[in-house]
Amino acid sequence: MKKKLSEEQEILALKRAAKYRREFLGNVSHELKTPIFNIQGYIHTLIDGALEDPNVNKKYLLRTSKSIDRLISIIEDLEILAKLESDELELDLTDWDFIDLAKEVFDFFEIKASEKNITLVLDAKVDSLFINADKEKINQVLLNLISNSIKYGRDGGRVILRVEKGVKNSNIQIQDDGIGISMENMTRVFERFYRVDKGRSRLQGGTGLGLAIVKHIIEAHNELIDIKSEVDKGTTISFNMKNSIT
Repeated sequence: MKKKLSEEQEILALKRAAKYRREFLGNVSHELKTPIFNIQGYIHTLIDGALEDPNVNKKYLLRTSKSIDRLISIIEDLEILAKLESDELELDLTDWDFIDLAKEVFDFFEIKASEKNITLVLDAKVDSLFINADKEKINQVLLNLISNSIKYGRDGGRVILRVEKGVKNSNIQIQDDGIGISMENMTRVFERFYRVDKGRSRLQGGTGLGLAIVKHIIEAHNELIDIKSEVDKGTTISFNMKNSIT
């Protein structure tokens, strides 16, 4: 009886895996088709005569360039995710100052935040916080999370990066007061290509892979990521990092 139950469970697991692969391939195909079809349309229009029209040619070439950038972004994120999900990922664990990195990331987003009149707030009770982690990967985590907070934040709102130092670990929180996420979508936000608001997300230019990448990076550091959100009130994403021993 136990053997039969085990076989049934294995069959169900294989079916779930097959369904997951089908959905993933369908999502990849859908994400790639949009910029490819856009590029095709712009190029054909230019070939059919618009290339000679100075009022049109530059506009269409710029649109083509943006679609190519989107393709590159999707492919780069897929490559990162493939490495994170395989044994190829090797963390370069070193001791470095998280506060310095947080300030660098805030400087990077200064213009983007000001365009939406969003205030970036670094809430830390310490001037420096040395952690043991892969700096490049955690930089990517902060870039993805803060970019999302600005993207879905409300005009005139705030994005807070809160740092709470503990004895062995420190807690990092990224909080916004934006559109928030409903309970039904909360369990799926870390899935590849999953979008709460598909139309708005594509207009904003996201690949739908950012949070999946963030989750894999945090878990590769043997830590967990947590999300709390309420519609129209905002979202808070938090995770721990190990403090430097020295």
